[in-house]
Amino acid sequence: MAAMAAIPPQRYHYFLVLDFEATCDKPQIHPQLTGIIQGMVDGQPSLQQVLERVDEWMAKEGLLDPSVKSIFVTCGDWDLKVMLPGQCQYLGLPVADYFKQWINLKKAYSFAMGSWPKNGLLDMNKGLSLQHIGRPHSGIDDCKNIANIMKTLAHRGFIFKQTSKPF
Repeated sequence: MAAMAAIPPQRYHYFLVLDFEATCDKPQIHPQLTGIIQGMVDGQPSLQQVLERVDEWMAKEGLLDPSVKSIFVTCGDWDLKVMLPGQCQYLGLPVADYFKQWINLKKAYSFAMGSWPKNGLLDMNKGLSLQHIGRPHSGIDDCKNIANIMKTLAHRGFIFKQTSKPF
């Protein structure tokens, strides 16, 4: 039996997979796309409360320690370049520094595979011969697919790097 090649070490200790869903960004998007209906969000924590909980979780998990290298991973730049900063600006909330750098999985995939995934997760799964998990545009399912794609690329020897530009 042939020995498996060692997986090269990554630059980060932790990859924090994140995917926001929205139905209000463009007039042609409808709740049927994401499966999110008003009843699911009524009575839920506000963005400010959620961001406070994220910060508490980051602290509890030791992710705010400067010796621990972690980075968010998204499928595209929209989540952390447009959506979160725009919503925080609208609500007068600060954006934590840890949200200001990330890995765009589409860019990482294109560096690793040599082609741009026009249809995002669906193309990346197909290009890696992976089964798509769950429903497209479901935040939790999208996160599972992102993690699966990252795991596959890492096992193939790809080393992930920050793709966002500092701001």
